[in-house]
Amino acid sequence: MKVIYFHQHFSTPSGAAGTRSYEMAQKLLERGHEVAMICGSYGVGTSGLHGPFVNGLRKGVVEGIEIIELKLPYSNKDGFGKRTLTFLKFAFKSIRIALNQKYDLLFATTTPLTAGIPGIISKMLRRKTFVFEVRDLWPELPKAMGVITNPIVLTLMSWLEWSSYHSADACIGLAPGIVEGIKKRGIPEELIDMVPNGCDLKLFNKRSGGVGWRPEGVNDNDLMAVFTGAHGVANGLDAVLDAALILKQKIRNDIKLVFVGDGKLKQELKQKALESGLDNCIFLDPIPKIKLAGLLAQADLGLMILANVPAFYYGTSPNKFFDYIATGIAVLNNYPGWLADMIEEHECGLTVEPDNPEDFAGKLIYAADNRHILQEMGINARKLAEDKFDRQKLAGKFVDILEKVYRDHEKIC
Repeated sequence: MKVIYFHQHFSTPSGAAGTRSYEMAQKLLERGHEVAMICGSYGVGTSGLHGPFVNGLRKGVVEGIEIIELKLPYSNKDGFGKRTLTFLKFAFKSIRIALNQKYDLLFATTTPLTAGIPGIISKMLRRKTFVFEVRDLWPELPKAMGVITNPIVLTLMSWLEWSSYHSADACIGLAPGIVEGIKKRGIPEELIDMVPNGCDLKLFNKRSGGVGWRPEGVNDNDLMAVFTGAHGVANGLDAVLDAALILKQKIRNDIKLVFVGDGKLKQELKQKALESGLDNCIFLDPIPKIKLAGLLAQADLGLMILANVPAFYYGTSPNKFFDYIATGIAVLNNYPGWLADMIEEHECGLTVEPDNPEDFAGKLIYAADNRHILQEMGINARKLAEDKFDRQKLAGKFVDILEKVYRDHEKIC
């Protein structure tokens, strides 16, 4: 079958963004299917295309994937209004593609929620098989964070969420809370599957003997705790700076906190660290996955940080967690939920009480003073990655789902 795959923030491994869609597309190709990837121009990602845009898009084939990249630049630093406009432009340009391209199955993945619009239209006008993947629950998450408060906007988003779920022949959720959220909107359990983010066991492996590195300012004997990803409101990175201040007060200069990524609040965080004299905090720009793997190979801890919003507890599936455990490093997690539960069950890291900088700093000090325990936790983390989150196995499950949905749809038609 030919799959037309809509992911506004698609990136190949050459970029600094998540590569879930790339991996899923590669597994589809491996199983004999064709894939056309429709994406925008994501600031920290790369589509693999380098030619000029013609009439607002550029096309090419990257590692077997047919790419159609729309000239719609997007950055995590963009304001809410600008991001919303970009999301809508992508959705409406995608409708045109969905109505004119030849394909058998349309697959759309969030975020944003507007990714579902071409699927709704394709289902309505062309009766195409449609599978919708939900990475975050919208509008539940932005509502819980207080980012969106306008009742009209929330109502429209809720309608779009409902329409996307009910137009789809099947839905895929990335976390337990997401699956439950889809069920609550009236979708039968048998039409929902959970396929979490997975681990690239080849690229991320602390014990593979590859070349690792530490940034300037981090000594070989320092405990290096690394956060990777967006620096936005949802990430709650002030919690790390608060812990860093306590570490300075306790004169624990042997603990370094490294931030890798970009986002709306990055400059504000850097300024706060500078004004507070937090030379134990080191900020790096986004780096390609290959280089990130080298950094994590030299890390002692991976930081799983989110704002203390209950909707996050069981409703997110962050890429960074899976990169950490694949590497084989312990994880320090600062919010409750399914990941914290796993960390405790499999003894692969430390959990911190939310909004408690003293506990956060105390756990970092404990980690620095008990490196042998960290090593054991790292071994457990790698085992968890291999046993439950091998990306190749999860990608195989993903393709199985799409194949079954397409077969079932063809029988009905």
